[in-house]
Amino acid sequence: MAAELFPTKKLVPSASTSSTTSIQQYQQQNLTNNNSSSGGGGCCNWQGLYPTIRERNSVMFNNEMMADVHFVVGPPGGTQRVPGHKYVLAVGSSVFHAMFYGELAEDQDEIRIPDVEPPSFLAMLKYIYCDEIDLCADTVLATLYAAKKYIVPHLARACVNFLETSLSAKNACVLLSQSCLFEEPDLTQRCWEVIDAQAELALRSEGFCDIDNQTLESILRRETLNAKEMVVFEAALNWAEAECQRQDLLPTIENKRLVLGKAIYLIRIPTMALEDFANGAAQSGVLTLNETNDIFLWYTAAKKPELLFCTKPRKGLAPQRCHRFQSCAYRSNQWRYRGRCDSIQFAVGKRVFIAGFGLYGSSCGSAEYSAKIELKRQGVPMAQRIIKYFSDGSSSTFPVWFEYPVQIEPDTFYTASVVLDGNELSYFGQEGMTEVQCGKVTFQFQCSSDSTNGTGVQGGQIPELIFYA
Repeated sequence: MAAELFPTKKLVPSASTSSTTSIQQYQQQNLTNNNSSSGGGGCCNWQGLYPTIRERNSVMFNNEMMADVHFVVGPPGGTQRVPGHKYVLAVGSSVFHAMFYGELAEDQDEIRIPDVEPPSFLAMLKYIYCDEIDLCADTVLATLYAAKKYIVPHLARACVNFLETSLSAKNACVLLSQSCLFEEPDLTQRCWEVIDAQAELALRSEGFCDIDNQTLESILRRETLNAKEMVVFEAALNWAEAECQRQDLLPTIENKRLVLGKAIYLIRIPTMALEDFANGAAQSGVLTLNETNDIFLWYTAAKKPELLFCTKPRKGLAPQRCHRFQSCAYRSNQWRYRGRCDSIQFAVGKRVFIAGFGLYGSSCGSAEYSAKIELKRQGVPMAQRIIKYFSDGSSSTFPVWFEYPVQIEPDTFYTASVVLDGNELSYFGQEGMTEVQCGKVTFQFQCSSDSTNGTGVQGGQIPELIFYA
């Protein structure tokens, strides 16, 4: 897995770093002593150096001392010979127990494991010997595979937690295929949440081109994708080009259609805007002349032809709204903007995707506003957009949208801001709440130091957060 798909992260156990470092230093020294000592015993009382069984056991990790089995790990040309201790391994894994002490156990001094990468195998052994979980972006999927293969459930759970924490639109499609392979339904559900809410980002990611055909079809079938069908079509063509390369085929139009197979009919081409179809799909060459002609007729003719493509638009996700005020009002001398910022901080109890804000409008007749909306986390901008909206003079809220929904993690405060330019007199919120329950999502609000126009928890602007959950 490419390193950029997952942020590097390490999970460290309760034991101190200095203790672990001293054990590793001792292992190196002990190996040197073993090589130079005729008896192979190294230090005669190394056990006395460490007060706990865990620390003494850790000395044996990747250590030739007293090793009674060896593993040749990795594919041909990239193997590594790893020493092991049957008793320790059998205590840590039921598979190793069966391998060494079961009814069908074979007395082998060397065991070949070609389907596991050496770093991932060592990460698993480190957990078994040292009770340490040490994961990084490059090896976490391979470590999950090793943990599943040798039935080390706590390590497997840690791998899944790591993947869920680093889940984003960039890697959600790849992780979806892996979660199905590893039979991890919770991770699969998390992947679908990201893919549905941030569909266009996920479909345009490099990781989308790396998925297998079965995962491709499951995504193209998805009813709740929040994406324009033209984006779905373009993503499928990008995947087809990558698949041609994987199959050593020239990426011609004919070969792209060949590798897509029946998946082409899962793209809801007739639901595109006519302009998108005419300028894009119709001229791509991927469709046959008959298909192109029939789809044009489907758009325009009274008697529509039968199509193999689905003609019903995807439902997408229904946006939800968190309204933080219990009432709104207006006065002759409020609310005025003059280029100042209205801002509020919020946190959520579970992962959501902020799609935009609901804003108040003019309190004295219809008016047009220009809004600069922004989301920040710990002062770092995550998304911003300048957009116009029309207010009809009512006390209703008017939605303004980010280009893409923004992933919001739980238990962290984010800052929502808006700078409005338009009619100076507008509605404003009153009786604000510090906590709002929206379905299964709890929102908490607090004042923001970025707010220079009077907006706070009790009153002001940004009455609604529009989100997907």
